[in-house]
Amino acid sequence: MVSLLDIIGPVMVGPSSSHTAGACKLGLIARCLVGGTPDRALIELHGSFARTGEGHGTDKAIAGGLLGFRPDDERLRDALEIAEREGVDYRFEKTTLADDAHPNSVRITVERGDRKHVMLGASLGAGRIHVSEIDGFPVEVLGNHYTIVLVAEDVKGSVARITARLAEDGLNIATLRLSRKHKGGDALMVIEVDEAPDAHVRDHLRAFPWVRWAHRLEKVSG
Repeated sequence: MVSLLDIIGPVMVGPSSSHTAGACKLGLIARCLVGGTPDRALIELHGSFARTGEGHGTDKAIAGGLLGFRPDDERLRDALEIAEREGVDYRFEKTTLADDAHPNSVRITVERGDRKHVMLGASLGAGRIHVSEIDGFPVEVLGNHYTIVLVAEDVKGSVARITARLAEDGLNIATLRLSRKHKGGDALMVIEVDEAPDAHVRDHLRAFPWVRWAHRLEKVSG
């Protein structure tokens, strides 16, 4: 099915919905993983992002997303200079990812204080994005919902207790996906919810002794 957004594209600062709007949204998601503007960021561009990204403003768009700018924010044009003024230590590199990686892919490593996360994502066109990996865990984050991501020890009953806690906080779950690297190791949960979770929701989840970290991701699409 083709949506109106696919035809006319998103509201954005140009020139390209895939190289600019989608790239900005990927930066926004990476920013959420560390709870704000990162102190340091390594942005590794793959495929078309690496070959033509600079000419299409991909570097500015990702930097703007890391600063918290939306795709329609006029400040995107000056995002690199703004990041430097704010003391963000950022670096762009070209890389080659797996053969099946989307041509508009980027791996973003962000650090803020003692937090560090690595995210792999792609811009699919018309402002749509797909985050496929966080800290080595396979995920599927499209940015269409408010999202909670957390890593916890793989213990019995953890999913039930987490979903019950979210219900107590008044959140309705749209989707829940869980992945783990091996039995008994850490598991990553991606929970899409209908309402924007408050900071206390994150704090309630972090209070579980077997939860290693939990963060809220913004709704950046739809």
